[in-house]
Amino acid sequence: MSLLAPRRLTRPVYVGNVRIGGGAPIVVQSMATADTRDPKATLRQIQELADAGCEIVRIAVPDRKAAAALPDIVPHSPVPLIADIHFEHTLALKALDAGIHGLRLNPGNIRKHEDVREVVKKAKERNTPIRIGVNFGSVAPMTEEFVDEMAQQHATQVELVAEHMVRSALGHIQILEDLDYDNIKISLKAFEVPVMLEAYKRMATRNAYPLHLGVTEAGTPRAGSVRSAVGIGTLLAVGIGDTIRVSLTTDPVEEVFVAYEILKSLELRQKGATLVACPTCGRVEVDLFSIANRVEAFLAEIDEPIKVAVMGCVVNGPGEARDSDVGVAAGRGKGLIFRKGEIVRTVKEDEIFDALKAEVNALVAERQAERELAAVV
Repeated sequence: MSLLAPRRLTRPVYVGNVRIGGGAPIVVQSMATADTRDPKATLRQIQELADAGCEIVRIAVPDRKAAAALPDIVPHSPVPLIADIHFEHTLALKALDAGIHGLRLNPGNIRKHEDVREVVKKAKERNTPIRIGVNFGSVAPMTEEFVDEMAQQHATQVELVAEHMVRSALGHIQILEDLDYDNIKISLKAFEVPVMLEAYKRMATRNAYPLHLGVTEAGTPRAGSVRSAVGIGTLLAVGIGDTIRVSLTTDPVEEVFVAYEILKSLELRQKGATLVACPTCGRVEVDLFSIANRVEAFLAEIDEPIKVAVMGCVVNGPGEARDSDVGVAAGRGKGLIFRKGEIVRTVKEDEIFDALKAEVNALVAERQAERELAAVV
């Protein structure tokens, strides 16, 4: 029995052929760092992200030159693309003409109502969804009336900021709804995790639009991964969230890896291998750091959802190794190799990695053969 809360019921939105919300699996997104004005570099990075398991990629469209490059990018992308646009409505129109699969914009940032209407009309004709993306760092200043209202409710600083973000998003949404448009996703990102959590929880009670989760400007991989896991993971655990993006100051492929690790940790999705490795202690009598690092690098190339344990002593080692698809319980310069709960052989320390690799490859090949046989039958 799962301890996770039931998923919040949301209306489905389609970004290209990828369904978001409506009970679909949590979708993993990232954003290209390549200059959109360079189609070859952008497509190369999009392919790298797709190969890592990214299902939707957002690309920046900051100017007309970037928009002009979209016809050379969108038709050749292996995954649906979202154009990130601010202020200039003609960039959104050019993106839609190029066949973009989704838009990320805030209609309140487009000054003229007729310009918003033009974008919405074309998006509706193409059935292209729009994500209302509100970030704490770019919301308008709070009015004195709003601050007074929240003070009367004895709101904390976190509640004050979160409600301000929610109302900002609702204002943008209202602009679209007044134009009879509801093909909408929402994000409410902040660096401060408590603010981000409060904002999403408040928005989740006010409509049924799918929510795109993320901690903005999360930071470098070490700190940013932790911050993202806490923020995104907490919301997913209570049933909130339909698609996620981990924002890290690094190669965006790393964002995809961390996103799937969050989903795997909550058993919401399984993609690729999961490594179980002990933290080591004074009982360890092999070079576990080296072995675990080599296994992790090898498993990065494995797409099969397989659980591999690399354990360093006899206390927890045999139990974890036995519970995994493939595992090793090491001690005194050797290791017991487990497969599906059974000891298959004992090897020397310098043979552990090769033995684990062989067992993983054999198990993956067996599963593939079983699937092929099932397909024929």
